[in-house]
Amino acid sequence: MQYDDDEPIFKRSKWSRRYYYNPANPVGRALIVISLLFAGTILLLMANRAGPFKPEPTPEPWNPPAYDYSWPSPSTTPASP
Repeated sequence: MQYDDDEPIFKRSKWSRRYYYNPANPVGRALIVISLLFAGTILLLMANRAGPFKPEPTPEPWNPPAYDYSWPSPSTTPASP
C-alpha cells in the first residue's frame, strides 16, 4: 500500500455522518492498533476484577472488646455472714 502525504488520518463514512480511522495513513493505522490494545486491556481487567474494577474489601464484623477482668467481679459477689 502506497502512502500519500495528502491522505487524512480520519475519513468520513459513506453511510453515516461519522468518522473513522483511515488505515491507509500510518497514524490512523497506529490509532487503530492502540485503540484495540486499550479496549482489550480494559476487558481483561474487567474480567479479572483487577485494577480500577477491583471490588471494595468487605469490612470485618464488629466484635466487642475482650474483658480485662475476671467474672463475676468482686463487687457483685455476696458478702459472707
